[in-house]
Amino acid sequence: MSTNTTSSTDSSTPSTGSSAGASTGSSAGASAESGTGARAVAPEAGSRPARLIHNEATTEIPVHLLFRDDPDPSPVPLRPAVVARRQGPGERPGERPAARRPVNARPRPVPSVDPELRERPARVLPGAAGVAAGLCGVAGCAATSWWAGLVPPLAAQALGLPAYAGAGLGPAQWAAYTAAGVLGMFGFGGLARGRTGRAWVLGLFGRYRGTVRRTGLMWVNPLLLRRRVDVRLRHWRSEPMPAADGNGVALRAVTLVVWRVRDTVKATLGVEDHETYLRECVEAALARVPVEPLGTVRSSADVAGDTLTRLVAADAAPVGLEVFSVRPVRVEYAPEVAAAMHRRRIAALDAAQRASVLTSVVDSVEDTVTRLTMRGLVELDDYERKVLVKDLTVAFCAGRGDTGA
Repeated sequence: MSTNTTSSTDSSTPSTGSSAGASTGSSAGASAESGTGARAVAPEAGSRPARLIHNEATTEIPVHLLFRDDPDPSPVPLRPAVVARRQGPGERPGERPAARRPVNARPRPVPSVDPELRERPARVLPGAAGVAAGLCGVAGCAATSWWAGLVPPLAAQALGLPAYAGAGLGPAQWAAYTAAGVLGMFGFGGLARGRTGRAWVLGLFGRYRGTVRRTGLMWVNPLLLRRRVDVRLRHWRSEPMPAADGNGVALRAVTLVVWRVRDTVKATLGVEDHETYLRECVEAALARVPVEPLGTVRSSADVAGDTLTRLVAADAAPVGLEVFSVRPVRVEYAPEVAAAMHRRRIAALDAAQRASVLTSVVDSVEDTVTRLTMRGLVELDDYERKVLVKDLTVAFCAGRGDTGA
């Protein structure tokens, strides 16, 4: 480029303001990216001052750089400068950064039951006490019958009872009958047999009175309402439930849940039906956790099972249920997408098989050609090498295809 600009150039300078501005923006962008902006200084004495363009994002840019076609450009000494950057909030001296208000996520509400529903042992007596009370009641009824004279003579002689005419059925006899009958009914009616793995939740007029976990023969107040609860370790296999994989494809999952009742009073009185509650918890967890069809990725199935176990255990703990594991045992695509996903899976397997075969063929051809050339068995130029590689590739592919068939 030249230092002296012609009159045509001077006259065209105003008309090219818009193009100069556009070029300035591109030059400024290039200067900002490279980080090597420039600032002009005073020109030498006797020379024409260089025209400069100023920008807020860069330093001064010589105008002559925009007209590359000018002959012999005049050198303009520039001193190094740093590209300026706009300071953001909190970066100016003396300004404090704006404090961000923490966003508190709403915690998910945890189900709770009546705090008074806590399992406690019920008061029961040994079974021998109930048997003794029942026998006493029977003996009282027999004695009252002898007292009233209702025992037949033959029975009295067989039992060795003394002869007695009897006083008849009066108020005293009826009172004795009533007392003896009530004692016998309470004695025999309160007998119960406790089994291992079973418990009773006792209630009286709608109020919780305790839980019986003892085994063997025992006596329980017959006025108490008994609810039997199975506290053994149980396995529950669900029906096919709706689920989804990581891409949102509809699935049907069957889960196996290992659980047991830990708190009998919460499981019995805290919810209407603890088995139904557990089923709903599993279904809700499947709606939140993506699962993958079995046989794809082993680690993803383990992660999904652990996440399901944690979620279901957290939801079932407040109602007295202890969940040990929730594992998907069968995962299949929903009927509406099963055919499409089956074709997609077959295509993916076919592509993977083709890629494996192609990799094996390429490795075999490379190994064959390398051995032939390194051992000096053949001398091949580029054309012959290409022909040999082509023939070997066709031969290996045909051989693998025949073997696979």
